[in-house]
Amino acid sequence: MEHFCNCEKTDCPLHPKNHDKGCSLCIAKNLKTHEMPSCFFNSIGAKDRPGDSYEDFARAVLNLRGEEK
Repeated sequence: MEHFCNCEKTDCPLHPKNHDKGCSLCIAKNLKTHEMPSCFFNSIGAKDRPGDSYEDFARAVLNLRGEEK
């Protein structure tokens, strides 16, 4: 079965295509650094963003909904 990951950063050593541990390594890294995985941003269509923080993701969601001030 092909992995469903939509992350385009395939050169990242944590990308599921580069090992046999699925999303676990990426998720663990993001939890440790208090960041959102790229796949979350990709799933809402947020291409341009200042970073990967929880706040950056919240802003991206609000921007897409037209609620960001």
